Amino acid sequence: MESSVLQKYSLFGGLLTEQIEGILPLLDEESYEEGAEIISEGNPNDKIRFILEGRVAVLKQGIVLYEFSEGEAFGEMEVLDVMRSVATIKALTPLRVMSISNRALREIYKIDLKTFSLLIMNLARDLSRRLRHMDERIMKDHSMP
Repeated sequence: MESSVLQKYSLFGGLLTEQIEGILPLLDEESYEEGAEIISEGNPNDKIRFILEGRVAVLKQGIVLYEFSEGEAFGEMEVLDVMRSVATIKALTPLRVMSISNRALREIYKIDLKTFSLLIMNLARDLSRRLRHMDERIMKDHSMP
């Protein structure tokens, strides 16, 4: 994977080519078939994954809550709060992702604090946008006709 490709994703926003190249060996590329369960509700998850190709569904007790597509990340909640997964993530199409494990995040912290800080800030921004979107959906669903 080339660093210039990763720069287009919000998780890597503001990172220089050299910074991405410095952490690239710590990232893993994963592929899943359509229908594969990537994260299971109630189980531990120690990776943040961001979608390079494909789509996933977020399911809670079998109900689809949300769908993610190229450029979006998932799994960050469990990595940040070290709790079991609150939802299942299932591939809706053939899927290719890059993942950053908890171990890799600790390594990034040790080798380049600025890169680590930018990754965490980008992750916080993405989570904030997602929360804002969910708030808007809830308000729309509960507004008067």
